[in-house]
Amino acid sequence: MLSKIKANQKHLREIDREYIEAALTKGLTFKEIARFLSKDPTTVSKEIRKHRLAHQPNMYNNTKNRCLHRKDCGAKNVCGIKNCEHLCRHCIPKDCNLLCGKYIEDVCIHVAKVPYVCNGCDRKVYCRLQKYYYRAHHSQTQYLDTLSSTRQGINLCESELADLDGLVTPLLKNGQSLAHIYAKHNAAIPCTSRTLYNYSRKSILTARPLDFPRVVKYKKRRKQAVRSARNPTIRLGRTYEDFRTFLLENPDVSIVEMDTVIGRIGGKVLLTMLFRNSRFQLAFLLNRSTQQHVLSVFEQWEHELGAECFRKLFPAILTDNGSEFLDPAALETGDRTKVFYCDPNAPFQKGAIEKNHEFIRYILPKGTSFDSLTQEDVNLMLNHINSTARDSLNGVSPFDLAALLLGSVVLEKLNMHRIEHDEVLLKPKLLKKK
Repeated sequence: MLSKIKANQKHLREIDREYIEAALTKGLTFKEIARFLSKDPTTVSKEIRKHRLAHQPNMYNNTKNRCLHRKDCGAKNVCGIKNCEHLCRHCIPKDCNLLCGKYIEDVCIHVAKVPYVCNGCDRKVYCRLQKYYYRAHHSQTQYLDTLSSTRQGINLCESELADLDGLVTPLLKNGQSLAHIYAKHNAAIPCTSRTLYNYSRKSILTARPLDFPRVVKYKKRRKQAVRSARNPTIRLGRTYEDFRTFLLENPDVSIVEMDTVIGRIGGKVLLTMLFRNSRFQLAFLLNRSTQQHVLSVFEQWEHELGAECFRKLFPAILTDNGSEFLDPAALETGDRTKVFYCDPNAPFQKGAIEKNHEFIRYILPKGTSFDSLTQEDVNLMLNHINSTARDSLNGVSPFDLAALLLGSVVLEKLNMHRIEHDEVLLKPKLLKKK
């Protein structure tokens, strides 16, 4: 016999059920079975009664009559057939058990009480009564079906679902992400964030799939040939490998990722900067995407913030190989910052800012012209984006972290202001309200 199984509080496994079936055939008691499985005898009893399988008797004589009074019953003509004088208990064509109002089923004592099944009964071949067997495979199949079915559907009543829909749907239609909604209203949401995502995908809420910012799948990316930078000399000491070495030597330094977002080709663009440690993003409106326009932003904010504050905010910048950034000497003038470049065709090396650009595209979809925007519009947009709670920040918004790391005085100088979480709007209509 197998060795005793170590005690645990987990569900019965298929190997446990196979042992139960073999033990019942050998006539072991529930206590003996439970002791071997390190379970309570009640667990074994419930398992057998819940999953026992009914089996019709297999007899050489009449098996239809299973009435308790079949041996001495004198009833005749229960079926109503004229001129029938035979005792109904001997009738083969008709099933008197279904017709007689005095029928009481004769139940075997081994089925009504422990062990509840006929696995180990030595009279099962000759018994004419209803039989029950415990089969490990049948029991395991029923268990798995129950395990699956109990995890399907909605674990909310109608009123709870209506309250959840009334809370979540209006905020979703304002362009807010489920992560932001759950972070700010988790006390009022009667389910986990993962369940809330599932309800949303299955259209259980009033909000339709098109109300979600990322419902449309990305197009398959085309693989491009790796090309070198236009002027390799500017990358000397500024490559991504140099950047990694810089991080090892300066582990506490604040890293800023820099990029541009294009509107209509040939029109205005956004110069974006993102602080890695807080995901707080800034954006500056440029008339053209040129080196001179990028440099003008650096000079303007060095003047606004002061040289010391600027160096503290932007000690190291990681950007791509766009032509507008290929004058590092001008950007680094006066030791105000240190510029590093990603490897060619490797935008994932500054993935934080690439990811954060999605929020800008919620409000300014691709193809939208930026020519009519003002810097005040851009600041408003960034205020809503930075006030959006993120799962990656454990339910905190970038603005909350930036207030701790950068300070409220600096944020005010940058014209950044917090938006109340229910007022966050990540839709194009944000800039159409003005």
